[in-house]
Amino acid sequence: MITVKDWGVARSGEKILQYTLRNSCGTEVRLTNVGASICGVRFADRDGNLDEVLLGYAHGEDYIGDVATCGKTVGRVANRIKLGHLEVEGKVYQLEINNLANHLHGGTGGYANLVWQSQIDGESVVFTLHSPDGDQNYPSAVDVKVVYQLSEDNELIFTYDADSDGTTPFMLTNHAYWNLSGEASGDILDHELQLSASRSLEMTLDHIPTGEILDIVSTPLDFTSWRRFRDDISTSYQNIDKKGGYGHYFPRDDWRKGELQEMGVLRDKRSGRAVRFLTTQAGCMVYTGNKMSINCPETISGGRYANYAGVAVECQGFVDAVNNPHFPSIMLHKGEHYHEKTIYKFETI
Repeated sequence: MITVKDWGVARSGEKILQYTLRNSCGTEVRLTNVGASICGVRFADRDGNLDEVLLGYAHGEDYIGDVATCGKTVGRVANRIKLGHLEVEGKVYQLEINNLANHLHGGTGGYANLVWQSQIDGESVVFTLHSPDGDQNYPSAVDVKVVYQLSEDNELIFTYDADSDGTTPFMLTNHAYWNLSGEASGDILDHELQLSASRSLEMTLDHIPTGEILDIVSTPLDFTSWRRFRDDISTSYQNIDKKGGYGHYFPRDDWRKGELQEMGVLRDKRSGRAVRFLTTQAGCMVYTGNKMSINCPETISGGRYANYAGVAVECQGFVDAVNNPHFPSIMLHKGEHYHEKTIYKFETI
């Protein structure tokens, strides 16, 4: 079942909408047309209790320009581009510098902060956006579609589709933050994560890849078996301490383009909840909400989030792939079709 309601008005005058998807398990997912975002998730713990487990805000207007990009579809290119430097077919483009010395998540006017067109289509909610040539100084025009569906198997399934009239870098992700004990329950440092990734990108303190891919087995970045965030949150390995926590990219082992594969599982022994991540994307960025407190709007529960209030597992391509030609390419060409799929499967343990 899908319902929709008015949820505010953007400064542009565009109506902000909130969609609610429910299944027979009692699971509820809420979406908004600001940033084609997931703005709420409720599913049962081991005892059948329903709680909000996704970080989000009380008001639709607060999804525009939020520092944390909470629950949003981010692009035209997710994550960072070093120094905002982009070269496409021999032409150099300078992108907005909006994160230290670098370009982040498509810029302040990127997809995350726009009001998308939206509609209900059967059991799905469909968001569409036309991104013109020169949008945030990216080359070529792109038509984008994001489709969400909540299954009776407790899976939130979403797909990204896009077509361009020329060559442009293109990579989307969803920036949801999870707290499986409840969004107002405190920090996620006792959550545990397991990933299908034995390597990580070596990254500078400001989250820019050096180009090297590290073997991380038996290090504080080794999530090939269950690892609790709290245990190594202060280690100096790969600047975890200086970053204030985890903020690292993990290529999936044996990734095969276009194939839906399990990326990992996040679990919370306190509530018995878990989220399983399946994706066609090449890997994921893990971010433990190290700076969630910065300019945080009023939250779903009426408070303000502190650092570590939620953890994001962002399924996406390689960070700064445009400046590292040995990484899998994120270039989208005219006549090619971009298609990626991710599933958040809600479980109990």
